Order: sequence, then C-alpha cells, then structure tokens
Amino acid sequence: MDGFAAVDFEFARQVLQRGIAALFVIAFVSTLNQFRPLLGERGLLPAPELLEWARTSPRGRMLRPTLFRRLGYTDRRLAALCWTGIAIAAALVCGIPQLLTPWAPMVCFLALWLGYMSVVSIGQTFYGFGWEMLLLEAGFLAAFLGSSTEPAPTVVVVLFWWLVFRLEFGAGMIKIRGGREWRDLTALTYHHETQPMPGPLSRQAHLLPRWFHRGEVLGNHFAQLVVPWFLFAPLLGLWVPGPGPAIVGAAAAAVVIATQLWLIVTGNFAWLNWATVVIAFSAIGLPGVGAPGTPPSEDPPWVVDGMPLPWLVVTCLVGALYVVLSWWPLKNLFAHRQLMNASFNRWQLANAYGAFGTVTKERIEIVVEGTLDDDPDTAVWREYAFKGKPGDLRRIPRQFAPYHLRLDWLMWFLPLGRSLDDWFTAFLLRLLQADAATLRLLDGDPFAGSRPAWVRAVAYRYRFTTRAELRASGARWVRDRRHVVMTPIALGDPLRPSR
Repeated sequence: MDGFAAVDFEFARQVLQRGIAALFVIAFVSTLNQFRPLLGERGLLPAPELLEWARTSPRGRMLRPTLFRRLGYTDRRLAALCWTGIAIAAALVCGIPQLLTPWAPMVCFLALWLGYMSVVSIGQTFYGFGWEMLLLEAGFLAAFLGSSTEPAPTVVVVLFWWLVFRLEFGAGMIKIRGGREWRDLTALTYHHETQPMPGPLSRQAHLLPRWFHRGEVLGNHFAQLVVPWFLFAPLLGLWVPGPGPAIVGAAAAAVVIATQLWLIVTGNFAWLNWATVVIAFSAIGLPGVGAPGTPPSEDPPWVVDGMPLPWLVVTCLVGALYVVLSWWPLKNLFAHRQLMNASFNRWQLANAYGAFGTVTKERIEIVVEGTLDDDPDTAVWREYAFKGKPGDLRRIPRQFAPYHLRLDWLMWFLPLGRSLDDWFTAFLLRLLQADAATLRLLDGDPFAGSRPAWVRAVAYRYRFTTRAELRASGARWVRDRRHVVMTPIALGDPLRPSR
C-alpha cells in the first residue's frame, strides 16, 4: 500500500468488481424467475399488499427504501428492473464501465445496490436471508473501488477487510455463544445431514469419521475466530518495509477462501460462500500488478497518489461514514446477546452477520401430497417434488448454489416454527388451483396440470443411508413418517393444521 492508494491490490479490485457483479446477475436472475409467483401480483405474499400497508399504516415508515414505494408495484415493473440489473451487472463483469472514469463503475454499482434493495425491501420472508444484505453491502462498497485509470483507494479496500471480519468473526462468535454442539465439537456430526439443502457430496461428508468432523469444527473455529484478525496485516506495510505484512494478509485470505470452498463442495448456501470467497480476495495483494497512473512524484496538485482529488474526497467520506456506522456492529460482536444477520440502519450498511448458532440434530421434512380421488380417507396420494429439498429417496441431491431456491429454503424452516406460515397455506391453495406459475417452482407436477381434489402435508424424518444401505437399496435417504401437519383440504375448505 502507498498512502491513499492500494497500489498492490489491482488484482483484488478486479476480482471484487467482477465477482460482486456476477453475484448480482445471479440475484436478479433468481428474482426474475421466482419473485412473481412468490411475491408478485398473484404471489403467495403479494408485494402490492405490503406496499398498501406501508402507505396506510403509521408503521409503514419502517419499510426499507424501495423504488416501488413511489412507482407502485407491477409484475412488469419488477421484470424491467431485473433485466436492467442483469444488463448493468453483465457490463461490469466484462469490465466495460471500469475502462472509463471512476464515476462510471460507481454509478453502475449504486444502481445495482438501489435496484436490488428495492426488491429485498418488499421480499418479506422470502428475502429474509443474511446473504441478501451481504450482497447489498458488498455492492455499495464496490461502487467506490474506482476504475482502471487509477489505483484502488486504500480506505475502500480496508472496508472490505472489515466486511470479511464482521462476516467471519461474527459467525464464529455466534457459534461459540450458541449451541453446545459447537463447544463439544459435535456440530458437524449432524450438520451435513440436517443443513437446509444438501449438495451432491453432502452424504459423503456426513459419513466421514467422527474424528474428522471434530477436526472440521476446530478448523472452523480457527478460521472464524483467529484468522480474520490477520486480514488487516497489510496495513502494517505502511510502516514496516518488506513483503511480510502482505504475505500474512494473503495467507489469512487463503484460509478463509479454503474453508468457504469446503462449504461450497458440501452444501447449497445460495451465494453466501461464493460472496465470502470473492470479498476475501480483497486481502490478496500482488506487487507489480497495479493500475496504470502517473508516478506519485509527478502528480499534479489535483491528483494525490494517482487518484483525482474529488474521487479521493468521496472515498474518504465513505470511510468516515463507515467509521460512524460501524460502532453498532462492533458493539454487537462482543455483546452477550449477539444479533445475527441484523442491520442497524435503513440502508443495510455495516451489518451484523452470522449463521448456524445452533445445529438441528434431526432432519424433519414437510412432504406435500395431493390426490385426484374424491375420498381422502381411501385416496392414493402422490408427492409434489421440489427442485432442491430432499424428497425422492433415491435422488442424489443437486448442486444449485450460488442460485437461490427460495421456496425450498422456506420449506426447511417450516418444521422449526411454532405454526404454519401464511405463505404455506397460500401455497397449498395454489396447488389446489393447479396454478402454472407456482408449479414451475417445483421439480414437476404429479397431476400434469390437472387440479387435485385434495392436498395435505405430512412430516417425515429423513436421514442419509449408510454405505451398506446404499448398496442394498440404492437409496440415498431413509425416512419414517411422523405426523400429519395439514389435514386434507379441498378448494373452499378452511385450511386446518393438524394438532
């Protein structure tokens, strides 16, 4: 680093800008495909109803910023916003705005930030995930990384380290304060099997020896509680000559990246792990791979360390803003009742992150069934298959991340709640109507577009098969029926959870 300019972090800037933009492409594609049946005009939780509540209720001011508050929501406007976001993000992935002045990528990233925030703000429970605010914060910071015409600003690169620190150290502290399984090193004995959406290799990871799972937990604690502190080592390069500080920072980033790659291989956590990998590259400096510019000794008065003075002022103001906003997440990191995935301001900047403070010990799946028969007591029931969550016992879990299957994720949370959510009862109603948009969210319709006479929901306990069970049956899962969650219902019936 050279004062205000992070001259050795051009490669890091390229990874950050293009990687974050690629994640925005995925986020907008996911929204384009799923928002309308989930939250659109005829969605399970219609966004227009939320906006009407915000307009008429005294508590409506609590709704976070969204363009739809002024423009009004329609499915067409949602699609236009998504296509615009995809186009802007794709241009950033290709590096086109970065060839211009620093103001060009700034405008593009701020447009993505505001556009996607407009979606998240009305996304309700389907957008209530920590990686939504992580993408928004990363997109905001990426807006101030500049372009290829000048070095990356040191203050913004350091803010990315602070983001990684909050993400990793916050998650580590949540675990230490959370379930006993993280302290007795048994958490990952269960996690690969009970995580929200297992991947193709999750079963193999689950079947690894117990000593390996204990090592996984120890490695996780080291990577999240110890390593993040060393991300800031390159700052010592301002005072300590030599490559040592930069090497320490890069090594810390490499540990974070390695642990995230293991999570990517063994799970399906949307873009959470991918985003962590991308932003961890912010601590990898490569001397000699720098942005073109005028040598500092030849800078004119309006250029400081190769950066235009107005741009330097803007990035320093962003740094000052973060110093103020960071007080709340810093205090939260060391609070006895630490908040997880919490925002302390309306713009979702300087957030608190964390996940899996406790690990569920058994996997309960809500299986939705339908029948064409008139009598539900003697009916032959057929299951609705989901794209990502377990269902068919023989099917190998698929890899969907970094794409986010929102309905499947909410189905995992369903057994953990005290009662059935409003979205689920609306979902059952759409199945009774054979709603085409809703059925496209599933892996297939067992009734080929016909309306079922009845639907119901049944809870099953799932577990991975052992190696011997797989050889004998060819199944990846074993399940046993627990209880009826929703008794059979037909169109016009009141929706009745089972007791």
